[in-house]
Amino acid sequence: MTDYKRYMGIDYGKKRTGIAVTDPLITFAYSLTTLDTGNNLIGELKKIIIEKEVSKIVLGYPDNYDDEESSIGKKIKEMKTIFEKEFGLEVILWDENFSSVRAMSNIMESVTRKSKRREKGLVDRNSAAIILQEYIDSIK
Repeated sequence: MTDYKRYMGIDYGKKRTGIAVTDPLITFAYSLTTLDTGNNLIGELKKIIIEKEVSKIVLGYPDNYDDEESSIGKKIKEMKTIFEKEFGLEVILWDENFSSVRAMSNIMESVTRKSKRREKGLVDRNSAAIILQEYIDSIK
């Protein structure tokens, strides 16, 4: 184990969950992988947390800016509680509004092959990186 810890960004979705992590100095975020949001999500996240020595989770949350909470917003708050209990880490809810739109824009600029752009998890993991980068920029 090193003295450095990383943060993990999660873009939770009904079908897929995008994962990003920071570098060990918590300077920048990069997309890591996309997981199926299914029965073994906790187990897969636990493996990444151990392997990457994660010390904090930043979980994307759709802030609607009013008193109405969407069904996915409720599920994400539920997942926050589960993650805190399962992993024993601080979980920060971070506004994910427009992260998918920005991720798609970034992908269109940087991924030249159309076949690669169609990869289902590409937007999810890039959204996770945007969420995580915004968080680390806010604490610097």
